[in-house]
Amino acid sequence: MALEHAILVSLLEKPGSGYELARRFERSIGYFWTATHQQIYRVLKRMEDDGWVDARAVPQQGRPDKKEYSVADLGRAALSSWLHDPIEPESVRHDLAVKIRGAAFDDPAALIREVERHRQAHRDRLARYLAGEARDFAAPGSAAPDSAAAGASAAGPPAPPDAERELQHVVLRGGIAYERMMIDWLDDVLATLAGFGPDR
Repeated sequence: MALEHAILVSLLEKPGSGYELARRFERSIGYFWTATHQQIYRVLKRMEDDGWVDARAVPQQGRPDKKEYSVADLGRAALSSWLHDPIEPESVRHDLAVKIRGAAFDDPAALIREVERHRQAHRDRLARYLAGEARDFAAPGSAAPDSAAAGASAAGPPAPPDAERELQHVVLRGGIAYERMMIDWLDDVLATLAGFGPDR
């Protein structure tokens, strides 16, 4: 996936400035794609030059006007084309896994601190994802059953699912599952490395 596609998805969800896009990449879009502010601004400029996005000046009180971007017809067509193209499953490149295997030729226990650092980073990311889920998505069963049933019967059949919201949530759930899997694996690695301590 190119950064352009992630930007198009974000702008279709909600038009915004380059700064607002960068904030989204730090939060929700960061579940599946990361980019620096400079990368986002550089790619936005190219997308504007190519006619993929439109920009309009939005006046701001006491500050210079900001540019708000939205997806143009060419950008929507480019995203549609990409969505219909097959992509290959991603290969995993994992530096830490290579280090762990390489530790067999050095001091395996010396790698414990590095693995603990990675484990903490995954714990921190999991905590952010769970906080985002609590903030952005209602927990299943959070409404009282009686009031939900009463609302359904009074309003008729349930509303169809909101595709944008449901697909955002399923991507977030994938990120949560991945972080939990990594923490479990790193716990296993730490237990294995501990077996190579000085007392062994």
